[in-house]
Amino acid sequence: MATVELREITTETLREVIGLAVDPSQSNLVASNAISIAEAHFEQAAWFRAIYADEVAVGFVMVLDKPAEAYSYLWRFMIDKHHQRHGYGRKAMQVIIERARSIPGVDAIVTSHADRAGNAGPFYRDLGFVETGEVEDGEVVMRLDLEAHAERR
Repeated sequence: MATVELREITTETLREVIGLAVDPSQSNLVASNAISIAEAHFEQAAWFRAIYADEVAVGFVMVLDKPAEAYSYLWRFMIDKHHQRHGYGRKAMQVIIERARSIPGVDAIVTSHADRAGNAGPFYRDLGFVETGEVEDGEVVMRLDLEAHAERR
């Protein structure tokens, strides 16, 4: 199984990461990486990385850390259409979860997903996220309690 890492996006890797895309049937569920990277440059708290499986870029993640509010917000997460269903997303999420645990004051990860067919809800639920009952900008909000997740392992 490939080693999954989150790597900084550089001038040399930018086009490769921008070229990653979900299946056309999922395109209404997540913004393109180009849009996400542009948004990250206007959000001081954004932390974004390319997801690599060994030496191949397979996805993208963007997080907003909010320790004053006790959580990290998983703003964007995508795995390229050619690399889905290989376990890379799950491995990348474990790295994201461990990173959140290392941030003082952060005790949860919050995310949201579109309330449409093919959404990431089942993936997040399988990782231990639970729906909060909130809907934000038409998206279902989910939360992963890091302490409870640690007990599941």
